[in-house]
Amino acid sequence: MITKIDRKLERQRRHKRVRTKISGTTEVPRLAVCRTNQNIIAQIIDDTKGETLVYVSTLDKDIKTKKANKEAAKEVGTSIAKKAAKKNIETVVFDRGGYIYHGVVKEIAEAAREAGLKF
Repeated sequence: MITKIDRKLERQRRHKRVRTKISGTTEVPRLAVCRTNQNIIAQIIDDTKGETLVYVSTLDKDIKTKKANKEAAKEVGTSIAKKAAKKNIETVVFDRGGYIYHGVVKEIAEAAREAGLKF
């Protein structure tokens, strides 16, 4: 009998595998990306303290595009880089969250790089 692949479970397994190698510190925090069908979320996390330093989402008022498309991803990427610069964060470790580095995730990363984050 052929069983259907649970895509959510597979993504969680990939994310768990990546998180064993990637961790955010106080000097170099982690830029975590989460995407859904409706929204895009990016946050910069210090894993040693267990706190979120910067948070940006398509639900924020300063983000004009309220969908989960590439234009919104560019806005989220530039916005998180600007907010990180205000908190004196220059370098981060990119955590793609188990998603393929393609499409929306790639646009967030490139927009953040163009706006000044190093990773």
